[in-house]
Amino acid sequence: MRIVSGVQPSSDILHIGNYFGAVRQWIDLKNTNNECFFFIADLHALTEQVAPEELGKRVLSIAKDYIALGLSGPNCTLFLQSSVLQHTQLMWLLTTSAAMGDLERMTQFKEKSQRATKEDGVNAGLFMYPVLMAADILLYQAEQVPVGDDQFQHLELTREIARRFNYKFGKGGFEFKIPEPYISIIGGRVMSLTDPSKKMSKSLGSDGYIGIFEDKDAIKKKLARAVTDPEGLKNLIEIYTIVSDPTDKADLIETIAKKYENKFSVLKEDLASKIFDYFADARSKRAQITDEEVMEILRSGMNCAQKEAQETMEKVNRVVGLKKL
Repeated sequence: MRIVSGVQPSSDILHIGNYFGAVRQWIDLKNTNNECFFFIADLHALTEQVAPEELGKRVLSIAKDYIALGLSGPNCTLFLQSSVLQHTQLMWLLTTSAAMGDLERMTQFKEKSQRATKEDGVNAGLFMYPVLMAADILLYQAEQVPVGDDQFQHLELTREIARRFNYKFGKGGFEFKIPEPYISIIGGRVMSLTDPSKKMSKSLGSDGYIGIFEDKDAIKKKLARAVTDPEGLKNLIEIYTIVSDPTDKADLIETIAKKYENKFSVLKEDLASKIFDYFADARSKRAQITDEEVMEILRSGMNCAQKEAQETMEKVNRVVGLKKL
């Protein structure tokens, strides 16, 4: 099975929501002999204001995180989105199969455009973001795409764009595969420590998330400030079950709830230790990874991705009528 997915370098920190919502799925898929293409979506990151030097710093840091967590080696192609120019080439061709009405209905576009300032306005990149995402996926003929709830709508649009393209050009002897969503049952949505009604996110403030490689004292302090209303407590217990890797999650939730009934401070102390220990091996590995090693892995991934992308684009160009000189 061919798997494709990418995550924006929205900061230089991966938090446990990123890991259990996306990265752990990637690792599981890679370790079960799937053919995986994972990329750092630095082109998507440009839809937000970020200084050039900051973007470079984020990319290098996130790449180190991925490698330390196991996203390298056999069955895994890790690369930078911007290093494969066919992403943007295919995006332009796919705009002819994308409807403006569909793009206007994208929830993320509506939410982000509402937050835009009058001075800056709404940049066109936010509007076209889903078409680039479609190109990211279709370029590699993905069969499955790991997605969270917030990206499911974009994947549905990708599927629709592929169907429209195939209807228009399929008689030429090439069609895009229609990718299926891959949704993890456990750990797919970790909520904020400070507002458990919302998904864990760096945009909600540093107290709301736990970085994968934060030190133990920092984790303890954040958990100490975590809300313990019914939804907050449910979230903490959910995280506890995830880092415990249960075989029967329902039974473990009930056991944990009983064990820590009216002992919220003890729950938070124990949970801090479990989270810290869960990432101990990856933390040790990350400390040994050099910048040169990261760049070599990304270059190798780029070469592999470019080969696949070029093969796809040659077929796409042929069926749409673009001449090869």
